[in-house]
Amino acid sequence: MVEHKLPKMPYAYDALEPHLDAQTMEIHHTKHHQAYTNGLNDAWEDMSEENQDQGVIKILADLDQVKPEIRGKINFHGGGYVNHEMFWKSMAPGAGGKPDGNIAKSIDKSFGSFDKFKEEFSNKTATIQGSGWGWLVYNPKSKNVEYKAMENQDNPVIEQLVPLLGLDVWEHAYYLKYQNKRPDYIAAWWNVVDWQEINSRFSRAESFAKALFSSW
Repeated sequence: MVEHKLPKMPYAYDALEPHLDAQTMEIHHTKHHQAYTNGLNDAWEDMSEENQDQGVIKILADLDQVKPEIRGKINFHGGGYVNHEMFWKSMAPGAGGKPDGNIAKSIDKSFGSFDKFKEEFSNKTATIQGSGWGWLVYNPKSKNVEYKAMENQDNPVIEQLVPLLGLDVWEHAYYLKYQNKRPDYIAAWWNVVDWQEINSRFSRAESFAKALFSSW
């Protein structure tokens, strides 16, 4: 059986200072991401051998294939595992700014401009009730990028959307530095978004959808 391991961080815990503090990053990675990893491994043991041979994201894209009694655990811990791995890779020291290339063109097409996209993403993500994520996704039906808010650790693939950029707004992601000021955390986060990585994901989005979703 596959044993999922906590992915290594692509940079030091203090690399995103002053926007995201080192203590929060370390706790977020070694405690919270580790907990999702452990929970995923526990739930994985209860799946069929056929399911166990598939990747996490493939399982999340078709949860109906999982036994109903463990479906919630797989969705929660599997989503937490995948979401956080994407989250770390979506940021980089000295990043931020505006995107360019095809992702910039697609954002302009869907939202009017990058500034309008940033405002919509920030406002809608700041007002997510409770815990969840704000996402920029690619919709293979419309062939456009869209904003999508997801609850808890739900990943957009459960709705046949391709995740491109996600922001974690669970309190553990920001509370040590920003307390209850979620909008301040979101404003700071834009300074570390790695648009090269997001553009790379966007370039693979169509083939990703065809490989992952049975209807494409």
